[in-house]
Amino acid sequence: MSMADIPTEYMLTTVDNPFNPFTDFDAWLEYDISMGYNSMSFLDRVAMVSNELSEADLALAIQNAIDEICRENVLGMWRKVTKAQAQEFEVAQMEG
Repeated sequence: MSMADIPTEYMLTTVDNPFNPFTDFDAWLEYDISMGYNSMSFLDRVAMVSNELSEADLALAIQNAIDEICRENVLGMWRKVTKAQAQEFEVAQMEG
């Protein structure tokens, strides 16, 4: 199996959230809600999911919804991050 065969995990976050949604989800969520973004609720409204979807199709539907939110990002506040990107941002926040 090559690296190209390994699926990349993505999360929806905002440009100002200092917490890593992969490693510190509770703090990330608390910040997100306290700022009034409610990103998870927004993602839930945009994603076309059902109990009938397989796990792979569910993951694809969520990724498509994240892509749509970021594409239609009128306020410029949402971004799609990988685990590595979130960790880089977290390190930059601690250093800077």
